[in-house]
Amino acid sequence: MVAGLTVLDPGVLSLVQDTGRYGVGQLGLSQGGPVDCHAFAWANYLLDNPAKTPLVEITMGQARFCAEQAISIAITGADMQPCINGQLVGIWQTLTLNAGDELRLRYARRGLRAYLAVRGGLAVDGAFGSAATVMRNQLGGLHSGLGEQAGGMALTKGDVLPCRPHALLPRVRGVPTRFIPDYHALTPLALVPGYQFDSFSAEALTAFFDGEYTVHQRSDRMGVRLNGPSVVSKQPGIVSEGIALGAVQVPPNGQPIVLLNDRQTLGGYPKLGCLTRASLSMLAQTRPGQAVRFYPARLADASAQWQAFVQFFDWI
Repeated sequence: MVAGLTVLDPGVLSLVQDTGRYGVGQLGLSQGGPVDCHAFAWANYLLDNPAKTPLVEITMGQARFCAEQAISIAITGADMQPCINGQLVGIWQTLTLNAGDELRLRYARRGLRAYLAVRGGLAVDGAFGSAATVMRNQLGGLHSGLGEQAGGMALTKGDVLPCRPHALLPRVRGVPTRFIPDYHALTPLALVPGYQFDSFSAEALTAFFDGEYTVHQRSDRMGVRLNGPSVVSKQPGIVSEGIALGAVQVPPNGQPIVLLNDRQTLGGYPKLGCLTRASLSMLAQTRPGQAVRFYPARLADASAQWQAFVQFFDWI
């Protein structure tokens, strides 16, 4: 293990993430992991890293790093106009940093979250099988949270990100254009109806699928709060139950909340269903005030789409 990047400025929020922490819900622990699994997966794929390899998820931008040695990196996701030593470089492709180079990510011009991967991966210890940072659980990140140092911390100025030794990539690799999302477009999000779907009236469902919602300022990695047409269930409350990733729950005020990776493990609000993983990746890149719409999707179609993703990236 060697020093890879030193954090000169962590920006708004920079977190170490891998694919997440599974099988720990009974302990009251959140899954964690990348909110945009599409951009996360491509960042590692470009560098020949295994799918689970830890990297840095950067929210909003305004982050700076210094390379401690020559390394191959990839940046995907939101367009934060990255610069190396003041020179603008591309995203959704591999890049080379030489020792002493400064990488600067500006404020996100499109999208919300960028993913910075290093070839070989960040060499960080895990907690419960994952290095994913979950701040509310105080687990993951540079320090696992299982030893003397507290885990679940966002990156701070002066942190040194260790990486595994690796050979530089001999040539630039890029993501095919057809797989690069347009975060500025109003892309309808696919919702697979759940078993509580019928507890909503036909009028409520029409309002939901025909309406347009805007992302609330109070959205975070736990969930995306939406403002728009009210959707009221005929069953205002239920016995608390486990909550799946992407569940769209509706509290008494009728304003839906899409639950994300750092969600609580139990909830007692009725749920319309779950967003597909592809739609969650798009939602992860929406900014406060941005509009979103929904459409009903078939479980078989969503399953086939996710299986193709898992097989291509060898997702764990």
